Amino acid sequence: MTEIADIGYGRQFVDFYDRLFPGGPAVEPVVAYLADLHPGDGQPTLELGVGTGRIALPLAERIGEIVGVDSSPEMLDALRSALTDRPRPVTPVHGDIRDWADDRRYGLVYCVCGTLSMLLDPDEQQRVVQAAAARLAPGGTLVVETHNPQFSLAVLNQGRARDSFFVPYPGPDSGLLSYSTIDVENRIWHLAHIWIEEGRSRIASELSRLTTADEIDDYAERAGLVRVARHGDWAGNEFTGMEPMHVNVYRHRGER
Repeated sequence: MTEIADIGYGRQFVDFYDRLFPGGPAVEPVVAYLADLHPGDGQPTLELGVGTGRIALPLAERIGEIVGVDSSPEMLDALRSALTDRPRPVTPVHGDIRDWADDRRYGLVYCVCGTLSMLLDPDEQQRVVQAAAARLAPGGTLVVETHNPQFSLAVLNQGRARDSFFVPYPGPDSGLLSYSTIDVENRIWHLAHIWIEEGRSRIASELSRLTTADEIDDYAERAGLVRVARHGDWAGNEFTGMEPMHVNVYRHRGER
């Protein structure tokens, strides 16, 4: 295994990550979608990029054991704290999703919320899908969700290479001011954020690679997988090409 590559995302975002991406009702569609794909026979589940556990924790209550891998010690500490407050069958693991491996097989493996796109090299994205495919049990399912490049450029950035936008959040004087820059030629998306809450601000930034759904299909095919579904949201609606994210579902060839 290579050295665990921590890009510093957790250090920047952990203090307000769960405000940006709340759990509870907000993740119910994700949890329901993933739970429906689990074989339901006691097989464990693997999350690549578990973060603070906002998906793994409620999902584990429905389907049982989840192993959650993340490169951020800060995010994993937040997850462990949540487990101390309310134990659930989630095991936090400090690891590198590019080549993470163990001796187990999983009925469901998922990598969501744009985690795959935070790797800027297509070869490293391929390694993640390859590692995920290797962990699948017979009949197991891989789910990958990430940003839709067309939406990011045409809608969020209004067709411009640079733009900014403000998103208000519940609570007094709270919101997220984001400065978005897209390197169209290389499909690298830089977001610089100012999180504002009750008169205080925090600064954080992130880089991601705008990864097309077809690219993920190619990664999966090289890993011996075939796509069995693609949706534009967690409600299972058709992906038309203009949704913010795309949800892709894969199994080993010959399995349905």
